[in-house]
Amino acid sequence: MRYPLFRAGAVAVLAAVLAACGSSSPDREADRVAGPAADRAPLAAPSSGPGTTASGTPSAPRTGEPPKLPTDRLTPATGSFTKEQKKYLTDRVPRGMDPAAVLQTGQETCDRLGYLVKADRDVAVGAIVTGEIPDARAAVENLCTRHRDLLREADRGYADGTYEGARVRPGRYRSVSPTGNCSWRITGADGRNLASGSAPAGKRSGISVPASARAFTSTGCYAWLPEGGSR
Repeated sequence: MRYPLFRAGAVAVLAAVLAACGSSSPDREADRVAGPAADRAPLAAPSSGPGTTASGTPSAPRTGEPPKLPTDRLTPATGSFTKEQKKYLTDRVPRGMDPAAVLQTGQETCDRLGYLVKADRDVAVGAIVTGEIPDARAAVENLCTRHRDLLREADRGYADGTYEGARVRPGRYRSVSPTGNCSWRITGADGRNLASGSAPAGKRSGISVPASARAFTSTGCYAWLPEGGSR
């Protein structure tokens, strides 16, 4: 199946790709787990919120969370998991759930990123910045390391919102598929306006954040990516 190139906007690209990725893709870097898919439990893996830190690494269980399957019991019905797969699954599989089902959701995350990169690389990075693709960091760091450059660029980007103090990084940025209401404002000491503007629907723009900036606010622009990032 071929997946057409969508560049009209992040929402259109992401929606089309996620719909297209409902089935498994042959383009997976992680080794497949032996055994027929029909023998696996329904997909219902936890996202990067509960059970993981902001970087996608396992964290201590929160009150009310189901207990996780011990590491020594992370085995598929047949075959075995690779070292990378087992690292991804650690503290991620609730008791009573098939680890292979949780692994499959991670592999599908890699598939989605792969399709997005082919359609529009900026949107792929923006989807990580905004959290449109849950658990992307953990999946990339363990299952599809070929996409690590996307994580590095996403770490330097901004989703819509307000950023202050040390979270404001000087540099040149480009927007990703802004809506008709895309606007931004950069302020300095005492709230003094340094720069502001807006962009027509779908037209990408560039901004410069000076070293004197103390706050940056973006609305309706989806995401901003650093210029000079890996292309």
